[in-house]
Amino acid sequence: MARRHNYKNLKIWLLGLEIANDVSDILVNFPKHERYDLSSQLSRCSVSTPSNIAEGSGRTDKGFKNYIDYSLSSSYELGTQLLIAHHRNYIDNETLKNLESKIEEWQKMTMSF
Repeated sequence: MARRHNYKNLKIWLLGLEIANDVSDILVNFPKHERYDLSSQLSRCSVSTPSNIAEGSGRTDKGFKNYIDYSLSSSYELGTQLLIAHHRNYIDNETLKNLESKIEEWQKMTMSF
């Protein structure tokens, strides 16, 4: 039988969850008119990052690799959306740098996983 991963023990899942929660915390301060646009996209891709790891952990190694790839794609999307949020002055420089640093660390960990 193929080996499965317990996603709750994976550092990439834990850091992904932390990033998703950080994004959720900053979205509280976004303008209401962004609720269905940038806020929604930021929320979806940040949640998608750890969620794909969790979903993929129930698959075979080959299937799990596909979910890791989806998760990585979501992290790149998240980075782009944070730059847009910063450009629109919804997040400050410190918040952007902190999140970019966490995302970069997560990407490195995930690519070497």
